[in-house]
Amino acid sequence: MSKFSKAIVFLALALAACQPLSAQNPLSQILQPAAPASTSPKTPADPLGRDTPYGTVFGFLQAAQSGNYGIAAQYLQLNAARRQSEGEAVAANLKLVMDRAFAGSLKNVSTQPEGAPQEGVSLGRQKLGTMSSGDAEADLELVRVSGPNAGKIWLVSSDTLARVPELYEQVEARQVETRLPAWIVKHQLAGMPLWQSFALILMIPVAAAAGWLLLVVLEIPLRWWARRRGQAEMQQWRSVSGPLWLLAGTAIHRILARYLGMPLLQRHYYVQVTTVAVIIGANWILWRVIRWFLQRLRNRALARGHGGTGSLMLLGERIVKALVFTMAVFFILGILGFNMSTALAGIGIGGLAIGFGAQKTIENLFGGVSVLGDEVIRVGDVCRFGDRTGTVEDIGLRSTRVRTEERTLLAIPNGTVAAINVENLSRRDKILFKTVLGLRSETSHDHLRYVLSEIRRVLYSHPKIETKTVRVRLTELASSSINVELLCYVLTQDFNEFAAVREDLLLRIMNLVEDSGTGFAFPSQTLYLGRDSGLEKEKADAAVKTVAEWRDEKRLPFPDFTDEDISSFQGSIDYPQQESALRNQKWDAGKNAGKDD
Repeated sequence: MSKFSKAIVFLALALAACQPLSAQNPLSQILQPAAPASTSPKTPADPLGRDTPYGTVFGFLQAAQSGNYGIAAQYLQLNAARRQSEGEAVAANLKLVMDRAFAGSLKNVSTQPEGAPQEGVSLGRQKLGTMSSGDAEADLELVRVSGPNAGKIWLVSSDTLARVPELYEQVEARQVETRLPAWIVKHQLAGMPLWQSFALILMIPVAAAAGWLLLVVLEIPLRWWARRRGQAEMQQWRSVSGPLWLLAGTAIHRILARYLGMPLLQRHYYVQVTTVAVIIGANWILWRVIRWFLQRLRNRALARGHGGTGSLMLLGERIVKALVFTMAVFFILGILGFNMSTALAGIGIGGLAIGFGAQKTIENLFGGVSVLGDEVIRVGDVCRFGDRTGTVEDIGLRSTRVRTEERTLLAIPNGTVAAINVENLSRRDKILFKTVLGLRSETSHDHLRYVLSEIRRVLYSHPKIETKTVRVRLTELASSSINVELLCYVLTQDFNEFAAVREDLLLRIMNLVEDSGTGFAFPSQTLYLGRDSGLEKEKADAAVKTVAEWRDEKRLPFPDFTDEDISSFQGSIDYPQQESALRNQKWDAGKNAGKDD
């Protein structure tokens, strides 16, 4: 359906809403606020609803609109004799005068039994507005009097009724209907004469076309500006052109409808419906502007590398949109006549009940805000949550979604994320390499010193190892092995590179242990019957001899090497090795670069 068709349908619904609402009409009962409870339980409620100014005004208009002028006369301050003889005529004349000459608004009519305090108006009276036509003018006033059932009721005052004949003559002289065919004036549609209903319908496409032309005219300078600044402004204009068209069409339709002189009751409902349309259009525009503004801030934060701020802006956008929608609903309910103080009190009580019943949901919501605000984790980070490790894919309102190493999708409630210990593996500046080597039990103490010093030499010599944190220590003489703990930091943040360095170190240590004449212990309960070759005597003797020379020359590297020795070792190992394909690839690349030069 095109935008033009949507506008026509909407305004047609607005016209349908303007039909007369009788006292028995369910919609009338919905729109009309409920009468407050009487302070005295002994006083019965008035059957015609005259307990409040609102009930009197709308009760009179609905009775007169349906042609029941006898009931309408009950809302007028007339004595019994005059009401019996002239009541219907006075009610009919007053209805016509109110339809044609009333300049006030019915939306502020009090719904309280005592009425609303008004400056310059005595208690027990309510001034609703002014009726004027030609040189005649009168205030539409209500007066509170004692009812037939000993209760207080509101009636149209006798002072107002005294001015009705003069106003009626002025209105009659200015009526357009006198120049129109009788059938189009006599028959009614939606509580109005046919000519007014037809005119109101014809104004729908006229207002829609006029609003469209207005937007086209406004778009001309915007297109010129977009050509100079880019297409972003034009895209934003197109995103709000729909609600702007609704606002423009509604405003033009209301301006045209003022010249029709619609009946007061239909005019009241027409104003309500068009005001609702204006609220919808304005909040629609506000919704689009907020989305555009916050998305722009979010993109700017992401461009600067603030992923957590960008995610927090996304959460803020959702909350602000919810607030805008709620505000629009409250405005609409207020326009339709609902008592918003009662509604707000009910929402407050309901909010407390929901808060107690949805503690976990609220906890997860604030947990998400905490996680996004602290920026401890970001989308794309590799983290460890308890015993599970994975990549963060999304941080939502309720949960954080993690892609695990098994490629499953793990959803963790934000309240849990905020409470548990979370390790962000992507933020490591270096990676710990730690292992325990179990050497054979028959290794002698000097032989072990030799192995320890050579392992340290390997670690100190490796270019990817942080030398100041290297630790190679004898930790335990176990039942089946001599345990040596090896700890150092690999200078990389990439786990794949760390795995390659770790593999290289372990292979070098295996070669070193094998060349030293000892070996790794194999803890096992299996009993081997056979001849054990034992240690290789020549290699073991050579290792012991080397340690003896260190001792004689006072160069024994225990508890550690000297700083001079460490400096001489550092970076002396070829890594990658000479036989490594990766090293040859780098050498070939450098060679080719030299040829290009």
